[in-house]
Amino acid sequence: MIRIGLVGDIGSGKSHIAKKFRYPVFNADNEVNKIYRTDKSCFFRLNKILPNYINSFPIKKIEILKAILAKKSNLKKIIKIVHPKIKKKMNIFLNKNKDKKIVILDIPLLLENKINKKNDILIFVKSEKKEIIKRLKKRKNFNFEILKNFKRIQLPLEYKKRKSRYIINNDFTNKSLKKSIKIILGKILNND
Repeated sequence: MIRIGLVGDIGSGKSHIAKKFRYPVFNADNEVNKIYRTDKSCFFRLNKILPNYINSFPIKKIEILKAILAKKSNLKKIIKIVHPKIKKKMNIFLNKNKDKKIVILDIPLLLENKINKKNDILIFVKSEKKEIIKRLKKRKNFNFEILKNFKRIQLPLEYKKRKSRYIINNDFTNKSLKKSIKIILGKILNND
């Protein structure tokens, strides 16, 4: 099984691109949302460390956002509880798809949390800063302060770019994305 990890800036289009590969995708953001909706043990643990913010189940994203905005260290506390659950879900996904030729890992903190393996093929998604901001502003509950907090815990983009074997220039048009993905998949499938 070839593991492809997508890395890049927040809002660069990684999740959209992941779907375009047409292979099984592990989307960590979707899994986090499921955990907030269904995992009572996660709620109890978050409620214990952040009782002023997390106080109803299912956990509301707005409560998480308020906790992150209130204190920078709250984001790390949340990650410490949620991350092991994501890793577990990823392992279930990998096991379920072990017979697939390729799987796509769409995990925002892939490198930061050392989830990637040595043989993973990393693809850096490069997008114009103004396009990213324009798209992020359209997101529900978007907040620049939250964005800053997340950026603080992320590795520099230049580092992610250096670690990547391929780069996709995301101009947010499907035609160029399909072409880039086809070329990269061709190289991967012929070399690996």
